[in-house]
Amino acid sequence: MGQGILKVDVRTADNALPVEGADVTVSEVGGRRLYRLKANADGQTEPVSLPAPDSSTTMRPGGAAYATYTVAVAKDGYVTETVVGAEILDGISHTQPVFLRPVTADGNGSETVVVPDSALKQDPPTGQQPRPARLSARTLGDVIIPQKITVHLGTPQNAYAKNISVSFPYYVKNVAASEIYATWPQPSLEANIFAIISLALNRVYTEWYRSQGYPFDITNSTKTDQYFKEGQTIPDNISQIADRIFNRYIRRIGHKEPLFSSYCDGSTVTCPGMSQWGTVNLANSGYTAMNILRYYFGNNIEIAQTDRIGGVLTSFPGGTLSQGSEGASVKVMQTYLNRIAANFPQIPQGEPDGIYGPKTAAAVRAFQRINNLPQNGVIDAATWNRINYIYLAVTKLAELGSEGQRIGIGAEPPKAVVSQGSKGANVVQVQFLLKAIGAFYNTVPQVIEDGTYGPATASAVRAFQRQFGLNADGVVGPATWRKLYSVYQSLNIKQPEDGTPGYPGTPLKAGSKGSDVELVQTLLNAVSAEYPSIPRVIVDGVYGPTTKAQVTEFQRLFGLTTDGVVGPATWNALMNAYYYNESGVISPPVSAPPAYPGYSLRQGSVGEGVRVLQAYLNRAPFGAGLREDGIFGPATKAAVVAAQTKLGLVPDGIAGPKTWGGIVG
Repeated sequence: MGQGILKVDVRTADNALPVEGADVTVSEVGGRRLYRLKANADGQTEPVSLPAPDSSTTMRPGGAAYATYTVAVAKDGYVTETVVGAEILDGISHTQPVFLRPVTADGNGSETVVVPDSALKQDPPTGQQPRPARLSARTLGDVIIPQKITVHLGTPQNAYAKNISVSFPYYVKNVAASEIYATWPQPSLEANIFAIISLALNRVYTEWYRSQGYPFDITNSTKTDQYFKEGQTIPDNISQIADRIFNRYIRRIGHKEPLFSSYCDGSTVTCPGMSQWGTVNLANSGYTAMNILRYYFGNNIEIAQTDRIGGVLTSFPGGTLSQGSEGASVKVMQTYLNRIAANFPQIPQGEPDGIYGPKTAAAVRAFQRINNLPQNGVIDAATWNRINYIYLAVTKLAELGSEGQRIGIGAEPPKAVVSQGSKGANVVQVQFLLKAIGAFYNTVPQVIEDGTYGPATASAVRAFQRQFGLNADGVVGPATWRKLYSVYQSLNIKQPEDGTPGYPGTPLKAGSKGSDVELVQTLLNAVSAEYPSIPRVIVDGVYGPTTKAQVTEFQRLFGLTTDGVVGPATWNALMNAYYYNESGVISPPVSAPPAYPGYSLRQGSVGEGVRVLQAYLNRAPFGAGLREDGIFGPATKAAVVAAQTKLGLVPDGIAGPKTWGGIVG
């Protein structure tokens, strides 16, 4: 008999905020209690040791493999969650994620999740066929890592099976823990996780189920997709691999789409794709992960990477950050860690100065410990990606109260009935409420607050209705309005009292007019003094093409959807940028320098490129004191010559690529 390690991580439904003080018990399934634990300020318990079958049983088909336990989590104000069947492997550290949600006025005070056996211990379904490697006629333009993926817990035809929306990295970890054993050799684990990622991204890229009218991205049926188990325990080594490579996937050389990397266990079921048990034998024979993948899928495959990660604000710079590193990437990570520390108090905060010193390394180690990453104080790809995901989650949750205040959610819901095809302020309210509730109920997918009641909003409404026992017709009538308000109020999201202008209730976009547009133009003009790539406009209260360009650039800088529309999220970000800092503005999550315009700027040039150049010449270390009028006159030329001299460039007064890069950064 061996021993495995377990700790419990208690958070809200989207894996963002910790739930401090939760009472946790670990018991034998149907038997005696073994441990009584308490979640700390980061939502985590101390690790405990539990008996498990010897790891040798996981190296052959049909072995005993793992032990199972019951984990129960209780906290005042939350639904008590019991997980029956938490899986423990010998010699492996595990994390049992438990996602708590608030108790509603008429809600159930407890819930039990029974975790089925992992795929390798189950009998294959009768008539199981290899997963179909087909492309839908409908595909996305680019390979994008979704912020969340919606999983159907059943076959596609089972309309009564539950849908659950989870973050993409968590999905990958869950499937890996459900499909394979964490005790397998590293190359085997990596090869299997690459296949899991690629298969899932193929479903997303081809919109395989969405294009057929299904309200989900993938199923957990091994007849067609891959296994996902609600309540699955996550081995830490699988978690670390997934955090490092979740945005990398297999594709055929010369192709864009992720490979539909079909696989089966290779023992009870065989298929044309990869054999899971076969990967163990190959790894033990010295094969690397790439060797294994090429053995099964052919030599014409490669590992591709996408930096288009839905909702994640920056992509990994390519090299690790550690003590001694300096620059913008370090400052971004310091800023993100400070914000995360507001919700995870064991992470020490420091000044975001762009210098990676001992304090930053200590903050990184604390973050890594909380997130089950190697505690080396170095920001590699896995740590970078995880910081981005957690930052996104905590900032979105922090915005919920302020946006709720601004869109005017009062004590009583609207009386209007809204449904697919509706537009306007009531639709924005529905979308906001779904977003807030989806942070605590992962069966409710979050939607974009664009004021248009499209298929995604209708699907989210139906998911909400199913979750709370309403008629799932996708229509927000009196009963659904009341339940939306009731559930939202149970979340007890703090409302700010900052006195900033309230969101007008409907999105501002091309064609809009009035005082709200005038306010947006005024504030963006002010913010552009700090971020010169944001163009200035005439404040006339008319939302024309120049205002749309102004808004779009602001959205790009602040990591928002670049649609040129001022919805609640953009409005909130603009209010933060102008009002919430002693200097008048705050730094955006990412502030990439403006791109070189593509041609040299010289005396006589005019336009936006000249204005941006003038704005940067006015900054330190140049301090030119120019009028930012977009006209390249003698004063601007003299300032360029002075800057070139300071930078060690030829002082010809012409802003070519090198001079632009030296001045703008």
